[in-house]
Amino acid sequence: MELQNTVKEALNALYHHPDDAVRMQADRWLQDFQRTIDAWQVADNLLHDASSNQETLIFCSQTLRSKVQRDFEELPSEAFRPLRDSLNTLLKQFHKGPPKVRTQISLAVAALAVHVPADDWGDGGIINWLRDEMNSHPEFIPSFLELLRVLPEEEFNYKIAARPDRRRQFENELASAIETAFNILTACLNINELKEQVLEAFASWLRLRHRIPASTLSSHPLVLAALSSLNSEILSEASVNVISELIHYTAARNSGGVSSQLPLIQVIVPQVMSLKPQLRDPSKDEEDIKAIARLFADMGDAYVELIASGSDESMLIVHALLEVASHPEFDIASMTFNFWHNLQMILTERESYRSFGNEASIEAQKTRSLQVFRSSYESLVSLVTFRVQYPQDYSDLSMEDQKDFKQTRYAVADVLIDAALVLGGEPTLKILYMKLVEAISHCGKDQHSDWRPAEAALYCIRVISDYVSDIEAEVMPQIMSLLPKLPHQPQLLQTVCLTIGAYSRWLNAASSGLSFLPALIDILVSGMSMCEDSAAAAALAFRHICNDCKKKLCGSLDGLFQIYQTAVAGEGPFKVSAEDSLHLVEALSMVITELPSEHAKKALEAVCLPSVAPLQEIINQGPVVLGQKTARELTVHFDRLANIFRYVNHPEAVADAIQRLWPIFKAIFDVRAWDMRTMESLCRACKNAVRTSKRLMGVTIGAMLEEIQGLYGQHHQPCFLYLSSEVIKIFGSDPSCANYLKVLIESLFSNTARLLTKIQDFTSRPDIADDCFLLASRCIRYCPQLFFPSTVFPSLVDCAMVGITVQHREASISILNFLSDIFDLANSTHGESCLSIRDSVIIPRGPTITRILVACLTGALPSSRLETVTYALLALTRAYGLKALEWAKECVSLIPSTAITELERARFLQALSDAASGANMNGLVVPIDEISEVCRRNRTVQEIVQGALRPLDLNIVAVS
Repeated sequence: MELQNTVKEALNALYHHPDDAVRMQADRWLQDFQRTIDAWQVADNLLHDASSNQETLIFCSQTLRSKVQRDFEELPSEAFRPLRDSLNTLLKQFHKGPPKVRTQISLAVAALAVHVPADDWGDGGIINWLRDEMNSHPEFIPSFLELLRVLPEEEFNYKIAARPDRRRQFENELASAIETAFNILTACLNINELKEQVLEAFASWLRLRHRIPASTLSSHPLVLAALSSLNSEILSEASVNVISELIHYTAARNSGGVSSQLPLIQVIVPQVMSLKPQLRDPSKDEEDIKAIARLFADMGDAYVELIASGSDESMLIVHALLEVASHPEFDIASMTFNFWHNLQMILTERESYRSFGNEASIEAQKTRSLQVFRSSYESLVSLVTFRVQYPQDYSDLSMEDQKDFKQTRYAVADVLIDAALVLGGEPTLKILYMKLVEAISHCGKDQHSDWRPAEAALYCIRVISDYVSDIEAEVMPQIMSLLPKLPHQPQLLQTVCLTIGAYSRWLNAASSGLSFLPALIDILVSGMSMCEDSAAAAALAFRHICNDCKKKLCGSLDGLFQIYQTAVAGEGPFKVSAEDSLHLVEALSMVITELPSEHAKKALEAVCLPSVAPLQEIINQGPVVLGQKTARELTVHFDRLANIFRYVNHPEAVADAIQRLWPIFKAIFDVRAWDMRTMESLCRACKNAVRTSKRLMGVTIGAMLEEIQGLYGQHHQPCFLYLSSEVIKIFGSDPSCANYLKVLIESLFSNTARLLTKIQDFTSRPDIADDCFLLASRCIRYCPQLFFPSTVFPSLVDCAMVGITVQHREASISILNFLSDIFDLANSTHGESCLSIRDSVIIPRGPTITRILVACLTGALPSSRLETVTYALLALTRAYGLKALEWAKECVSLIPSTAITELERARFLQALSDAASGANMNGLVVPIDEISEVCRRNRTVQEIVQGALRPLDLNIVAVS
């Protein structure tokens, strides 16, 4: 009684206390209470207590539902019957509400049925029990109908802590009871006020997709009731849900194919088609139209393969779907978009025509099929283009509404791409060009004329750029000649710039392309001066043009340099942000790549100068000033240099540049090694220089490695590790670098191992762990002959064993991948010679590693990491065969039988045994997933398993 009062007081505080801190404390207390074993009795008592208010009833019904779902195993077996009877009483007690409470009680009973086999339930299982209860107590039928509706929905509710075997058993129980369920629902059809509830429950059972003969369903009273209720205002939503489920049911994979479902399809389709006139009925409200549209969209999705045949009947559905696509409300029209995409896939993929035999027949049939749907996709293009037009009041819209508008544009873009794949890029372009011409005729030169239709047409033209031939000569020249005539309104100018960028390949390949470039580059310069959005679009377009037209632009380098320097200096009219200026850096770098070597060196020097000069100036002011600068004042220049080194593909020129710049880099390394942001930016520049120059870097690489090796011991910057990773990739197999790299590896890894000695270290520095083990994996791939014999290999394995269970996703995955790479060593080209060293380190640690991996599998890591853990465990088993099986048996035997059964244990070990014998890994995933699910089924079981395996308490020490 005292606990019941405390619950009431806590709920009162949670909902009504003015102090946030008190409310939070009450919430925490209530959450903790729900996990206790007392919660069962207290929640049950308060639900039966007539004086409980609605807040108490809702909380206690949710508590009881979650206890049944998650903690049913807490109860002794003899508690089932009293619990069932109590829930049944509550179901009757709340048959008139509150609805939230009744739903929670229904879910609790359904969860109980998932846990308890039909034989133990008694009365022939829950469905028969339900039928008997309804017959005995007809006044409570609404409550029992709600239970009948939620039962099939709970079959795949993984919040219910049922074992996989029991879940499969429950699925079979429902399948065998489906006829009884339908009989109950059919009997309830006679009660007019329950008709909607009956249809909703019927839809729920249909979702199970159990195989019921189509001939049975086509004449079933429940199906006929749903069809006849489609025009009823009260029942239409429930009817639509049933018909929607029936449509999907006829197309389900286990339904036996379309031919076996024809009796049902022939009943459904005409009824749905008869609703088509209502799509244009002004008296219908939007929700009704949406429901009808949903049925047409469902038919399109379910029967797309039939529709692709192009028969007269299927074209009627296509025309209805075009009608839906034309609806002014985007939410309704977009319901058809999935259909147009799926139809496009069938029409354009060669696989669809394989049955036609030889290549000529396949091509002929494909052409015929595309021709049948040509006019439909042409109509579709015309129907969707207006939807991308900016609303008049766009600038007044909320951020959320502006985001929705952008999402609409993306969705329409996908539809236009589907159309271009069916019609071809050029025919689609012609339709859109006509829209552009029409729009421009209403669009004057001043900014105040209506620019929106022209912008919309251009947006659509940009979207299909990848599907227009690079040598198209009819429409593209006309579009390009129109662009300079458009007014410089900000959003329109932004789209013009993006369109120029999108057709950069055409500008390079088309015979007339070069003649347009000067005028188009002028537009991009205007874009850079207009506003930040148009400047971003112009910078991106500039990058595309320089990438695709680089050979043509080599002669215009001076003009390009002028644009680049103005933008990078941040002076003058340009509004290009530091981030967007990187596109201009890349653009110039790509053009420089096309220059001959002797010119490239000078050009590279010139393109680096706007970044090098300010850095040199800062360094000249001395280390104190350099140390006081904000990271941003330095990184903006290093980010540009990083892009230059990445995109100027002249290894020798970049090697010369980095040698000249090394004193600047070294000065910043020496003074700013404490500053993570600056170091990351500087290391990225070094990494790109290494990647481009490769072995031409000569002495600079030695100086660079010496620098980071010394600084890493003091400052532990993760970026020093990823820079070393790039060096290992390029120089790892070079024998002349072996001694140097061996010292580097030992230094970096021994420092990291000293830094990460307990799980808390991994949690506080996951970036170090991530980069360390990525580097270690790269060493295994590129220089195993240096890595495995080194003194750091055993300590790094120990370090990995400590850190596997770190919750940080990337760090954990890097550690697991590192271990998998060790186990898979025999598969690598250079690894075989190191197998004996590997085994001498792994075998003594094998039992512990296995136990940690099994702990990760069963709850120490989130289930989202399951695939990576499973791979590591199977790789270990493949590598060590019977030894690994013994290790696994030993650690699985530690898990108490309260958590897993002998059968579940045996299935898991059998999967590992199959892996040891070389079986395909794909077939072994299910039993491993199942032991993971069983051990995570609720908090109590997970704690029991982790308490038995104790992955963090293992005595992990170096083994001599």
